[in-house]
Amino acid sequence: MYKIKNKKFNSKKLLDYGFIKNKDGYIYSIDICNNDFSLTVAILKSNEIKTKLIEKSTNEVYTLHLAKSAVGDFVGKIRDEYNKILDDITSKCFDMDIFESDYTYKVINYVLKKYGDKEEYLWPKFPRNAVCRRKDNQKWYLAILSVNGTKLGLKDEIIEVLDIRAPKDEVPELLKNKYIYPAYHMNKKSWITIVLDGSCPIEEIYTRIDQSYDIAK
Repeated sequence: MYKIKNKKFNSKKLLDYGFIKNKDGYIYSIDICNNDFSLTVAILKSNEIKTKLIEKSTNEVYTLHLAKSAVGDFVGKIRDEYNKILDDITSKCFDMDIFESDYTYKVINYVLKKYGDKEEYLWPKFPRNAVCRRKDNQKWYLAILSVNGTKLGLKDEIIEVLDIRAPKDEVPELLKNKYIYPAYHMNKKSWITIVLDGSCPIEEIYTRIDQSYDIAK
């Protein structure tokens, strides 16, 4: 049994994939390796994954594929198919769960719904930093970053912020708002930073995202 880090299961996606809901979570079964083995995958409510592989000819549990020391073409083939299925389930049925702020997820959902753009995680060393870019020219129009509040003159704690483009002639006036800051790690003449803590109305954030999207054109 193991837990997927930084992700949480999406119940609708699990059901669409073929999982069946039960009292403990969701369960899915599939035959692999020329139907010689039956794999059962259980997604528990605790977000943990539990698997059981049965060798159909003996009706016994098979575990060699889990042992790193086990080598050979046969066990290697089983391990490959096993991992391929788990990777497919993880990619298709789990959503990122790495942010603390509800506003951050609202931004992500807004961009996906309106522009069809999914956030990109470009830096393995910074898994909580993401960007969205236009499809037509690949230019960024927003960045979601996790930074220490001291970088913006705030408390010494990790916060989530939104970097977006803004009209250059409006930036000085925008910075008079208590919830808008000079751009963090962006050109301060043409970008601004908004803290995603609820201090800025979400409708205003959506409007500024739209504006940033247009500027990026």
